[in-house]
Amino acid sequence: MARYAMVIDTTKCVGCMDCVVACKTENNVPEGFNRDWITYETIGKFPNLHMEIRSERCNHCDNPPCVYTCPTGASHISDIGGIVLVDYDKCIGCKACIAACPYDARFIHPDGYATKCTFCEHRVVQGLDPACVATCPTHCMYFGDLEDPNSEVSKLLQSRKYRVLNPESGTKPQVYYLI
Repeated sequence: MARYAMVIDTTKCVGCMDCVVACKTENNVPEGFNRDWITYETIGKFPNLHMEIRSERCNHCDNPPCVYTCPTGASHISDIGGIVLVDYDKCIGCKACIAACPYDARFIHPDGYATKCTFCEHRVVQGLDPACVATCPTHCMYFGDLEDPNSEVSKLLQSRKYRVLNPESGTKPQVYYLI
C-alpha cells in the first residue's frame, strides 16, 4: 500500500508563492483563505544565523489528531496513500479538527465545512503531482510514495538531512523539509 509524502528542499525555496497560487487556482480556494502558505524563519544564534523559507500545509500525519477529534468522521485517512481528507457532507463545522491540528492547517470554508490541503488527491489518482509541486519554478518540492524505496522522496530522505515540523506533537507528519 502506498504512503504519500511531500519533501521540500528549503535550500531551493525562494518564497515566490507560486505553490500558493497554484493551490488556490486548482482547488478553487475562496479569497482570503489558503490551503498552503510560505513561512520565513530565522534559525540559529547570532552571529550564526540562517534564514529558512518553506512552503507549509497540512502534514497528512500518520497519527492525525484532527481525525481522532472529529465527532462525525468527516475527517478521515483515505485509502489513497494515507492522505488525510475531509468529507464535506459529514462536516458540521464544529472546529474540533482546527483546534487539534498543531500545524494550523485548516479553516472553515465560507460554506460552513472544514477544509485543508488534500495533496490534490484528485490529481494524484490520475498519476499527477499535486498542483503546488507541478508549478514550483525552483523544483524544490517533491511528491511520492515513501513505501517505494526507488521513489524520489524515499531517495531524498535517505541521502539528505531533513526535519519535520513539531515532531514533539507525536503526529508523525508526512511533509519533510530538507535542510
